[in-house]
Amino acid sequence: MILQIILLILGLALLIKGADWLVSGASTLAKKFNISDLTIGLTIVAFGTSAPELIINGIASFQDHQDIVFGNVIGSNNFNLFMILGLSGLIFPLSVKSSTVWKEIPISFLATLIIFFLVNDIFSPGQLILSRSEGILLLALFCGFLFYVYQQLGNAVATNEEPVKNTTNTILGIYIFVGLGGLIAGGQIVVQNAIQLATTLGVSEKVIGLTIIAAGTSLPELATSVMAAYKRNTDIAIGNIIGSNIFNLLLILGTSAVIRPIHYDLRFNTDLYLLMAGTTFLFTAMFLGQKKKLDRWEAGILLIVFLGYTAFLVSKEI
Repeated sequence: MILQIILLILGLALLIKGADWLVSGASTLAKKFNISDLTIGLTIVAFGTSAPELIINGIASFQDHQDIVFGNVIGSNNFNLFMILGLSGLIFPLSVKSSTVWKEIPISFLATLIIFFLVNDIFSPGQLILSRSEGILLLALFCGFLFYVYQQLGNAVATNEEPVKNTTNTILGIYIFVGLGGLIAGGQIVVQNAIQLATTLGVSEKVIGLTIIAAGTSLPELATSVMAAYKRNTDIAIGNIIGSNIFNLLLILGTSAVIRPIHYDLRFNTDLYLLMAGTTFLFTAMFLGQKKKLDRWEAGILLIVFLGYTAFLVSKEI
């Protein structure tokens, strides 16, 4: 078991470092083209920090570990929303742009609702499954989201940016590809050892996916948003989380279902309810206290809810 834990930590370290190199290379490249912080947060940083979930889910789907597929995505989204935004908002109250309040947060909620309908027999009675055709639908919706972000490029120009590092495009390309290599290797190590650890401890793959794997793959989001909040760059902090959650639901679950149709365990509905409630709270918080801002007390509520729910989740397995 000790070896499995060591390998799990090693795999997570590879995932985090790979994501770090991927994000650094892609973000620097984007800034050379004068792309705004919010756009970078919603796309490049969100994709880079969601890459661990994508790799792990691709491997888990291919190997038919279906509870890990859903547990990782739903657990990561809850970790992002409650834990990371909670910590970031406690460090510094997060100002939120109007487009995020009225567009990106509702898009995130709508994506969660669509997943809920698809996996709960709403459109395909008698089949608790996310099929390949539904996976293609999610990928099409994801393309629609990317088109929406592309449309925002004309309205969101980079302002008050830090100086762009004088790095050649070749070096940036090496960063990106080496980062992807670290993600793939780390993802394989994490999936294999998390499954072995779950078997050894007698804990379900569902709980392992919702907790250890979800928290581990969300560490890049945690590092990115907390550092962004510390540097008062709230656009990156918020855009990273909302963008990552949309990526996870549409791109990652869509890709996983295309690789192999995924059977759904109804016990995940509780976690989806929590995610929808948290997203609704975040939207409502924009109109409480200081407008269009996640205040410290609101961030504290998110954090307390997450810690309480995680304790409840683990206690059911003991």
